[in-house]
Amino acid sequence: MLARSAVRLHALSAKRALGSRLASTKTLKETLQEVIPAKQEQLKKLKTEHSQTVIGDVKVENVIGGMRGLKSMLWEASVLDPNEGIRFHGMTIPDCQEKLPAAPGGKEIIAESMLWLLMTGKVPTEAETRQLSQELAEKGDLPAYVENLIDSLSPSLHPMTQLGIGVAALNHDSVFQKAYERGMKKTEYWTYALEDSLTLIARLPALAARIYRNIYKPGNELPAIDKSLDLVGNYTNLLGYGANKDLTEYLRLYISIHGDHEGGNASAHTAHLVSSTLADPYLSYSAALFALAGPLHGLANQEVLRWQLAMQKELGDNITHDHIKEYLWKTLKSGQVVPGYGHGVLRKSDPRFIALQEFCDSRPDLLASSTIQLVKKTFEVAPGVLTEHGKTKNPWPNVDAASGCVLYHYGLTEFKYYTVIFGVSRALGALTQVVWARALGLPLERPKSLSMDALQQLIKV
Repeated sequence: MLARSAVRLHALSAKRALGSRLASTKTLKETLQEVIPAKQEQLKKLKTEHSQTVIGDVKVENVIGGMRGLKSMLWEASVLDPNEGIRFHGMTIPDCQEKLPAAPGGKEIIAESMLWLLMTGKVPTEAETRQLSQELAEKGDLPAYVENLIDSLSPSLHPMTQLGIGVAALNHDSVFQKAYERGMKKTEYWTYALEDSLTLIARLPALAARIYRNIYKPGNELPAIDKSLDLVGNYTNLLGYGANKDLTEYLRLYISIHGDHEGGNASAHTAHLVSSTLADPYLSYSAALFALAGPLHGLANQEVLRWQLAMQKELGDNITHDHIKEYLWKTLKSGQVVPGYGHGVLRKSDPRFIALQEFCDSRPDLLASSTIQLVKKTFEVAPGVLTEHGKTKNPWPNVDAASGCVLYHYGLTEFKYYTVIFGVSRALGALTQVVWARALGLPLERPKSLSMDALQQLIKV
């Protein structure tokens, strides 16, 4: 009897504590419950009043050129302008650096504050950010069946392949899939998609770190998730670099500003496409990861580093701007591209590259690094050479011109793993859109394809 009374008292106290917390700090889900109706109404108005408005023309080059530049996809959290770069709900990267909460004792944006902004369009408070960090840490442990699966894979299997396998396997626990099978209202889809998405984001550090350990540091013990740390703080700790505060801060910045880059890139579009079939967030994002693994998408940062190190090896110490100019022309005349320069949309320097450069400029050890100095000197020379060459639409650097080189400086030198870090970051934006696609009731993607003969017929008409 006394035991039952104690249980009731404990439950009542917990309920009161929860009520007190909710009164002062909203959860991400509660904030979305406030935001979603306004977005639903906006979409309804667009459909009703403007569904026949023409916003662009389709040319033959669009059909045979990978649909490049076609305005044909709804993506709420970010818009990429060719001249201004990325904006997250209208906020530039400097805006985000100024307004989004950092980790305790840190200065850089953390993934949780960026995720909150992407999901809701609102800047979270310090308390809301900490609450989300705690929620993700509580969900962060991998199930034993995924640990066993990843441990069974050959270390010769590419880390991105392993990451995609692990994410797909987590679908075993999908609450969206289970709720769909037993029957749920369409208005409830987003809540289950959100629960899956947060669980997946929470588990990515443990999954990605286990892959790193198995391939590169076999035998090392993986620490437990620290419930007091933010998502990236735990990720760095699991990788074995927790004592390196500068690397942790760098990864916080990198993962946050790399978290979303509008919906037309291959990995984001893949997640959107697969999710439109009502596949759960795990299956949708595993597909996105396999798109990210392609050489024309996520492998760029490691290619930049290979090219930079090859230049260092050939030119030796005391590399001048003239030396770099000669090496750039040698690369171009051999029929190769200069990795890290040019972008499918941007026509100016990538603001993400600028943010990473400013990070480097604020740290004496990075300023003294020959690799980082080479990145900076290349930036001072390459746009002029590429402009003179005349075959590059955008001669300015993208984020990959700097990202891998900083990881290399801090000792994370395993090139093949860099795309995994990209995969951890891009989940923030891709999974945000999975939730919003369900909240807005977006339909199955189904563009119309044409053969070359059909195109010829249309041209004649």
